[in-house]
Amino acid sequence: MRKIALAATSIVLSVGLFWPTQAFAIDNVNTKKLRKAVTVSGILQHERAFQRIANNNDGTRASGTPGYTASANYVVKKLRKAGYKVKKQSFTFPFFRDLEDPILQELTPTNQTIETATFTYSDSGDVTGTVVPIGGIVIPPTPEPSSASGCQASDFPADPAANSIALIQRGTCTFEEKVANATEAGYAAVIIFNEGQPGRDELLTGTLGTPQTVPAVGISFADGKSLYDEDQADPGSVTARVFTSTEIDLNRKTVNVIADSPKGKIKGQTIVVGAHLDSVPAGPGINDNGSGSATILEIAEQLAALKYTKKLQRQVRFAFWGAEEFNLLGSQHYVDSLSQTQLDKIYANLNFDMLGSPNYVRFVYDGDGSATPDDDEDAGPPGSDAIEDIFTNYFDSKGLASEPTAFDGRSDYGPFIAVGIPAGGLFSGAEGIKTAEEAATYGGTAGVAYDKCYHQACDTINNLNSKALSELGDAAAHATLTLALSKTGLYPDGSRHAQAKVTSKAAKKGFKLAS
Repeated sequence: MRKIALAATSIVLSVGLFWPTQAFAIDNVNTKKLRKAVTVSGILQHERAFQRIANNNDGTRASGTPGYTASANYVVKKLRKAGYKVKKQSFTFPFFRDLEDPILQELTPTNQTIETATFTYSDSGDVTGTVVPIGGIVIPPTPEPSSASGCQASDFPADPAANSIALIQRGTCTFEEKVANATEAGYAAVIIFNEGQPGRDELLTGTLGTPQTVPAVGISFADGKSLYDEDQADPGSVTARVFTSTEIDLNRKTVNVIADSPKGKIKGQTIVVGAHLDSVPAGPGINDNGSGSATILEIAEQLAALKYTKKLQRQVRFAFWGAEEFNLLGSQHYVDSLSQTQLDKIYANLNFDMLGSPNYVRFVYDGDGSATPDDDEDAGPPGSDAIEDIFTNYFDSKGLASEPTAFDGRSDYGPFIAVGIPAGGLFSGAEGIKTAEEAATYGGTAGVAYDKCYHQACDTINNLNSKALSELGDAAAHATLTLALSKTGLYPDGSRHAQAKVTSKAAKKGFKLAS
């Protein structure tokens, strides 16, 4: 990602230094006391508890499992002890898990087993047939994602033979759209291979968003290219077997955990500080997203212990979302459950999803869209730019580099920005590959994923970088307290509200389903 230059005007930060920013009227808030109280030791205490819970519940804390229920109960107990008014918000969702490991066996012209992963919401199936490359495949891949393979019904050759298997490249539309188009065209199974750019070449995993009626699996770019090249050399020669065995429960119950501080002095304004509590079914999720959940739980405890909750300008609501890994379902349910009057009271959303990646970068959500200046839709709603500045100015004050990461809808801020609520937050990196430039700036290893255990069983207590937890945890505490205590607002004239306006690309493209 590209670093951005900030505008040339200045404000005074709590550290007493002048930093470049836009002319927003955010109050000078001294957050040192809270930052000192929020410690890596405190964060890791909660992380160890999440690990023990996973150990006692088949290695997972996925929503709809006993491991998630135990995680929610743990968080509720800690928050009530700290003095918050806590409730569990129940909802149902389509639960999914693999019952058996998937199988992808190429039969001809080469007999080999190919490493594969089942897409979330794939149907069960055992299909043996001809592999058919679908229109729009781009090999070699372009520098930026461009493949529209499978995005249109016209991409699919008509009247496929019985048990034909669609070979589709990842690209510019959702996995759900690709599989739905394949099913409509009469294909019996789907293989989607990664697109091929750095960070898009490993074994492909993902969600189809809603339950599908055919088996669908992901493979790496190299394996997909091999199948494609073999077909191009001898069309129709590639045959394979796709096997999946899955469980889908359309009405599985789970909860969000919502904890409210006392109301602030400014009536009708609440800051929602959120992190998803669930893991993927495949592992314990100690970085994704035990790290975000443990961090905001530590912030909540220390905010109360230091008695900041008795002198807030704005109420703080800590939210621990369920079913994020099934497509942001908990945060979406929460936003959908609110009336317009209730939505109007949400001043801002802070989101913390993965703060301890082993090969981390200090990513800040790109509220002003300046990382993608040719696309205005990548900016957050009005006020998001000021939230971004709170984080970047803080890192600047500590001599720490940071860089923007796009509002691409991959986490729980998505439902908030879709209804015009300003948002921001931090991210330490997932399956993307660290560049040489990033390694020079942040340390770590170039050419390696930010988190090699992303969405895997190895995302355990040993998959955390304590330096990342310290730096990003302090920044999260700083932003939370700044918004909670500032007497003025996020907008250039110091006002506190802006007319809701959907500007987010995520709102238009469908949140985490985007490929």
